Amino acid sequence: MKTSRFAISRLRDVPSALAPGRGVPAGAGSSDPYVLWRPAGPVAAGELHLLLLAGLAMAAFIVPVLLLYAYVVARYRDRPGHRAPTLPRWRKNAWLESLGFVLPALLLAVVAVPTVRLTYALAKVPTRPRPLVVDVTSLDWKWLFEYPAQGIATVNYVDIPADRPVLFELTANSPMNTFWVPRLGGMEYTMPGRVLPLWLEADRTGTFWGHSGQFSGLAFDAMFFDVRAVRPGAFRRWVAATRAHSPALTLAGYRSLLHAGLAPAERFAAFPARTFPAVRHGFTLRGGMYTTMRPASPAGHSAS
Repeated sequence: MKTSRFAISRLRDVPSALAPGRGVPAGAGSSDPYVLWRPAGPVAAGELHLLLLAGLAMAAFIVPVLLLYAYVVARYRDRPGHRAPTLPRWRKNAWLESLGFVLPALLLAVVAVPTVRLTYALAKVPTRPRPLVVDVTSLDWKWLFEYPAQGIATVNYVDIPADRPVLFELTANSPMNTFWVPRLGGMEYTMPGRVLPLWLEADRTGTFWGHSGQFSGLAFDAMFFDVRAVRPGAFRRWVAATRAHSPALTLAGYRSLLHAGLAPAERFAAFPARTFPAVRHGFTLRGGMYTTMRPASPAGHSAS
């Protein structure tokens, strides 16, 4: 009974989580169970190639072993009425022993070499065309996207131009989370006090499902967002329309987003200063994809 009362008290703090559909973006969720098999960008396509290569390499090793196992079981099984003892003749076979070391080594090489090459290739953000920079902050339980060059912001959805790399700079103002758009690329963490880079690119227009794969509290399973890839001209028009017809995100509005709860998809013509770590050291547009320590969050970026 104590557990139930505690759960009810926590749910009262997040009223939007109790109302079906309330506060959840219209396009949230995905009805396609095979998103990993339908890449929509070069990063996801490269990662899918590695998955297929690793699967085929392991199958080439495992399938013969299973077939040999089935043959041995069938050929040397104990039959009814067979009373003679089994006395196997053990002897050294250098060829089989060598094969037992060579085949796993070949398997590792087949998988490791392309993996290392692609990992280093994806560690460098393409510079042509110049990437669009989007600052991403995971909150309880919503996503805030800020466009520093365009001066606009969105909640729970993000528009990007197709055929142009996008550098997502990821941080958190809540428990650690993960940022994942399966059809565009792999998953990356969002961590308080740190900024992690992740570049993705859509090679076609469309709306791609994104979500959090990290348990971060009561309503983490509602942390969906849409990535809408549009033509460059349509993206510029969307930016202009957002600046002209959307309200600004005030500091009070930003602080309300920091409170635990769900939020609808929104867009803003401006956002408060210093809501994202200002120092961009540790990685560049040519830099590596690694964890970078950031200074303490400036005022306005911490929950209140």
